[in-house]
Amino acid sequence: MVRTAATPCASVLLLAVASSLACAGPAGGRWSEAPPMLAGRAAHAVVVADGAVYALAGTGANGQPVLGVERFDGHEWKAETELPGHGLNAPVAAAIGALIYVIGGFDTTTNVPTARVQAYDTRTHRWREVAPLARPRGGMAAAVLDGRIHVIGGGNSESTLADHSVYDPATDRWSELAPLPRSLGSPAAVVHQGTLWSIGGRSGREDFGLVWRYDSGTDRWAPGPALPPRGTHGAVSACGTLFVFGGESQPQQQVLGDVLRLDATGAAWQPQAPMPVARDFARAVKFQGAVLVVGGSRFPGSSHESAGSNVVERFDPGC
Repeated sequence: MVRTAATPCASVLLLAVASSLACAGPAGGRWSEAPPMLAGRAAHAVVVADGAVYALAGTGANGQPVLGVERFDGHEWKAETELPGHGLNAPVAAAIGALIYVIGGFDTTTNVPTARVQAYDTRTHRWREVAPLARPRGGMAAAVLDGRIHVIGGGNSESTLADHSVYDPATDRWSELAPLPRSLGSPAAVVHQGTLWSIGGRSGREDFGLVWRYDSGTDRWAPGPALPPRGTHGAVSACGTLFVFGGESQPQQQVLGDVLRLDATGAAWQPQAPMPVARDFARAVKFQGAVLVVGGSRFPGSSHESAGSNVVERFDPGC
């Protein structure tokens, strides 16, 4: 099992030195500070659209809903727009072209899920409603494969779900495909080499290290290499492999800072340089040749009203 360990570099970063400081770990990869967001966020959504990073929804440093949407151009974060409504925690977001889709989530800081889906046009700066989910849910994961948005797992106010819902923007319709082999909240979803992956997740107070790959030709899920159990982590495909960032261990009541890389055999996960600031809700995206881990919470346990952080860190995987 990979364990999170404090490093001298992490300690220096926590003491808030200059943004030019970079930190290399013995296991590979290099971290540096990136400009912080304007507002802290946890249980939020982060997506890259039309050449910029967007941070949406979630809860702020006070655990209350954040309505402001921020845009990062590689240099600084700026206020972009406001999320319609009263706020969401644990929605997902996905981008197709210049459109950002904000899908599901829980109302404000409650565990009451919504089926609402809203699309934001980054060029006209306008919001519109599109077809809702078949049933309300939050805490799921989403990824774009072949121009369609796949949404997996999540939960409602009673239980976690195994749903695998797919949105086609060309028809504005949702359809249901093979569900996950088990119900999961807060997994990570990523498309790697043309295949959709589901990584980790949780149900109730139990975390899982389950990994599955989806075969779109047969509409079936197949097992992949397991990793140490976690939920609310981030994942990206980079350097021809997969990386997993942070998250939370519920049994240990611990926010995680470890970074894992799928090895060359595709059969095991290897430790990389850990995150300087451990965070759950570790939203990770590829941007300008690196990985940004945007926001999250430094505290375990309060999924619907977590205290959000504005920390943004850049990881160079060293391809």
